[in-house]
Amino acid sequence: MKEVVVVVGAGFIGQAIARRVGAGKHVLLANVTKESAVKAAEALANAGFEVSAAAVDISSRESVKALVNKAQELGTVTGLIHAAGVSPSQAPIETILKVDLYGTALVLELFGEIIARGGSGVVISSQSGHRLPALTQEQNQALATVPTEDLLKLDILQPGKVTDTLHAYQLSKRGNSLRVMAEAVRWGVRGARINTISPGIVMTPLARDELTGPRGAGYRRMIETCAVGRAGTPDEIGNLAAFLMGPDGGFITGSDILMDGGVTAAHWFGAQTGKNTQ
Repeated sequence: MKEVVVVVGAGFIGQAIARRVGAGKHVLLANVTKESAVKAAEALANAGFEVSAAAVDISSRESVKALVNKAQELGTVTGLIHAAGVSPSQAPIETILKVDLYGTALVLELFGEIIARGGSGVVISSQSGHRLPALTQEQNQALATVPTEDLLKLDILQPGKVTDTLHAYQLSKRGNSLRVMAEAVRWGVRGARINTISPGIVMTPLARDELTGPRGAGYRRMIETCAVGRAGTPDEIGNLAAFLMGPDGGFITGSDILMDGGVTAAHWFGAQTGKNTQ
């Protein structure tokens, strides 16, 4: 049967990864609207990839299950790229938790039930998960392991406990990395691997929304004061994802790779104040 790579979230990062791991396989691109998925699929098809498009609402179990079924109809699922989500400037607290936290857990659960032996996946999380202060061990354990349908019932996620959309986003992204670590055990039983990448500011439409939104000044300051002194590109994320999903990354699973140009280092240990000109 044909090998299938499923891309959930067919934006620039998802497409960049698909270009690196999808050759010779069938790429199933899924986005929140069929129109946007078709547009992304056309770009890949014009570059020589075998590709299909689908709509998916990752906050809906029925919708994600339908995507799983479609993928299985196309062949054997050996790859999962999960790059869907909303940012703090794009949605209210409830939507961020439902999409970024619950939706990611749902994708991991359902695709983890059918991923093929030797398969691999990558979840695109965020540096924001690394900027959240430490949680208790009990909270970490709950975010990682409670049944998907009980996830949003956790006490730390209730109204009044989540202070604003950025806090919701940070909790969601911390939850993503914890969930992937726990899921790596279950995926390992099937002989498959799953990892997380936590990018910093990568120039995509989502990042532009943030740069022009209410937190824009803070985002620009992060770029200016980090060690690298620039934003990242989807291709750079794609290169790392291809390594993690390929044979060279075969000993890596349940890991979260922070890839932010030094933004988190500057956050915790002091931003640079000047460039070395020597």
